[in-house]
Amino acid sequence: MTRILTAPIVDACMYHLHIGNKNYSSWSLRPWVLMQVLGIPFEESVTPFAPAGAPNPFRSFSPSGQVPCLIHGGRAVWDSLAIIEYLAERHPTVWPADDVARAWARCATAEMHAGFRDLRTQCGMNCGVRVALEGGVSPGTQADLARIDALWNEGLTRFGGPFLSGSEFTAVDAFYAPVAFRIQTYTLPLSQPALDYASRLLALPAMKAWHEAGLAETWRHDAHEQDLREAGRVVQDLRAVEG
Repeated sequence: MTRILTAPIVDACMYHLHIGNKNYSSWSLRPWVLMQVLGIPFEESVTPFAPAGAPNPFRSFSPSGQVPCLIHGGRAVWDSLAIIEYLAERHPTVWPADDVARAWARCATAEMHAGFRDLRTQCGMNCGVRVALEGGVSPGTQADLARIDALWNEGLTRFGGPFLSGSEFTAVDAFYAPVAFRIQTYTLPLSQPALDYASRLLALPAMKAWHEAGLAETWRHDAHEQDLREAGRVVQDLRAVEG
């Protein structure tokens, strides 16, 4: 049976964010951490990924059958980038105020949204474990990491840090937050400034809260666990076990 964790909605105009397992769902993390850091109030529902062959539980609230999905004012907004832009229409701090930084942040965000497939494939997000990669980092993943490293260093240098587009956390940081978890899980090689930035993301109270919630989940999803086994050897599993 699918378990949905949620608080009761007391205001129809309240944002209601549907997400998947916090241990696995990198796409869900993006709007969740942005709203948390910016102090945008919302209710959340956590719906676990269904086992193979079972009905897709996300279709009850998401037109695409995927998470995340934001419900607001009777409308559904699906896809993490669409959610970010929807929020930006109502909350000006979603993007940097400076137009040069904002243009750069939008480009870097779109690049993350559409690219880095080798990194996603070899190093799926799995917050609760630490993994030694089988055969090391693949050439494709290394190329993705090199591009991320260059992007991060460019943003930090051009806009002064400590975040990618300046002094404040914005949507571009939210979109790269799952990479910080991947670095932690797989000990991925980046330059020291990039690793320092990832550490700053991981130290955010919202990121710590997401990580702790992921560790507390006892759900396991076979497809994600199979991806993990194919990636390498689990050297530490910090996740709670049911019972």
